[in-house]
Amino acid sequence: MKEIDWSNLSFGYMKTDYNVRCYYRDGKWGELELCSEETLNIHMAATCLHYGQEAFEGLKAYRGKDGKIRVFRPDANAERLQSTCRGILMPEFSTEKFCEAVRMVVKANERFIPPYESGASLYIRPLLIGTGAQVGVHPANEYLFVVFVTPVGPYFKGGFATNPYVIIREYDRAAPLGTGTFKVGGNYAASLRANKMAHDAGYASEFYLDAKEKKYIDECGAANFFGIKDNTYVTPLSTSILPSITNRSLMQLAEDMGMKVERRPIPEEELTTFEEAGACGTAAVISPIERIDDLENHKSYVISKDGKPGPISEKLYHKLRAIQYGDEPDPYGWVMIVD
Repeated sequence: MKEIDWSNLSFGYMKTDYNVRCYYRDGKWGELELCSEETLNIHMAATCLHYGQEAFEGLKAYRGKDGKIRVFRPDANAERLQSTCRGILMPEFSTEKFCEAVRMVVKANERFIPPYESGASLYIRPLLIGTGAQVGVHPANEYLFVVFVTPVGPYFKGGFATNPYVIIREYDRAAPLGTGTFKVGGNYAASLRANKMAHDAGYASEFYLDAKEKKYIDECGAANFFGIKDNTYVTPLSTSILPSITNRSLMQLAEDMGMKVERRPIPEEELTTFEEAGACGTAAVISPIERIDDLENHKSYVISKDGKPGPISEKLYHKLRAIQYGDEPDPYGWVMIVD
């Protein structure tokens, strides 16, 4: 293979050697299989294509200074996938089998794991789809679980730097009791227009308010929101937000740093009171927020006065990354070492 320029990788797809597959037939999951094909051969009436029976996850593998390969919290991703399966009636994939599949695909593509000092990582994408043919609106009787990997650079080109965001009212990402808490493709399809509007206007991403009253901060297009003030980490409590594993980890770290943690509705006007704020998720870890503009109401909530990430966001970001790369001890048992 041609030499990869690790330090200039985009956050995109690159062909790797293998993916791992597992089929659900006759009421049970089969064995994990290693596959070198990039394409899937599925029936044109598969439920994933017509009725959105599709779920995915995102996690990363890191190469440490010690040469060891670490995967961050795969068990938490397995649990979230199981929750999605219950939500859209797909058979659950066990945590044990999920972690085994992740281990297998990382090991098989070891040469694509970026070196320690490159700032890049190996992105892992598990995917579960309904493959059984169905014309009526019913769950499929056959499913396919796939995990593929690709080396990626930072999600935002500037890396750990502040970004401007914009509140978009014309669209909702998910309904209050819809699929917002599940990681299904439909939520992302619903965010594409608002995301394009934000990008076209020069923003990093869009921000959604709650779909019911349009009063509370819900989440960023593909990430959770958190705000920091008075030594407190505040993050929205909502029935339409995806439970972010990164956010969960940051809450734990904030608590252990002696901060108070609050999960509650955050009214839009409270944005004026935050000393720091960020969007958090697997891809960017933390994207510190410079400001959030509400164009419709001619308001701009400036969070970072000097345009730099705040000290607490910085501390949380570096602490989490240090655990992911094995630079600091992992007292939580978050890291799975692949050997």
